[in-house]
Amino acid sequence: MLVPMIDTPVKQQNTAAFYGQAVASFAVALAATAIGIFQLEADPWVRAFLGIAVLYLVTSAFTLAKVIRDRQELGQKL
Repeated sequence: MLVPMIDTPVKQQNTAAFYGQAVASFAVALAATAIGIFQLEADPWVRAFLGIAVLYLVTSAFTLAKVIRDRQELGQKL
């Protein structure tokens, strides 16, 4: 007897530890980058430019992650 396969989506949940580690990792990386830019021996405008570039990169990464997640939830391929 053949049993029909039913496609049931698997709901993955992240643990609190995984969430905490992701937040801590992000905070450490952002703080280390900010300290590195602040300690850089360069003109203030160069440091300001690098700071703005890092902020742009961070917001772009969040946007990209959200778009990928939204498309995955809809079941579409990139």
